[in-house]
Amino acid sequence: MQAKYVESFLVSGLRARTKNSDEFNPTTAQIPRLWGRFFSEGLMDKIPERIANSPIYGVYSSYESDANGQYDLTAGVATSAPSGDFSHAVIQAGQYLVFEVRGAMPAAVIQAWGQVWAYFEQNIQIKRSFISDYEAYLGPNEVHIYIGVVAA
Repeated sequence: MQAKYVESFLVSGLRARTKNSDEFNPTTAQIPRLWGRFFSEGLMDKIPERIANSPIYGVYSSYESDANGQYDLTAGVATSAPSGDFSHAVIQAGQYLVFEVRGAMPAAVIQAWGQVWAYFEQNIQIKRSFISDYEAYLGPNEVHIYIGVVAA
């Protein structure tokens, strides 16, 4: 895990509003369906204004409160402008903690989120901003999770 300053950028794609407690129940989970549609429809290559060589992103934004409240998840790619019929999310500029994960997806990213939550439980002096967090998929077996933190 490392700290990194990130400049603001735009991600366009598909969006769902959910909360973690719903995602633990297969009948109410929206995230697997969102990603399933994103990949089955080949949207990575269909989103207008896509920035060349953009990784695939999963952006967590519009937090209702904290890790227990509702939030938006946008599955998409970096774009130079909002893209037509697609939803968009803004990665806010700021300080992020980056957790690097390698392994079979989606199991590796699910396990990594457990590590993220444990990290913040064990390091209560570090506060999440709950403005924007994101996953950057850099390959079929590599993802970096960026968690926005409040500057000290």
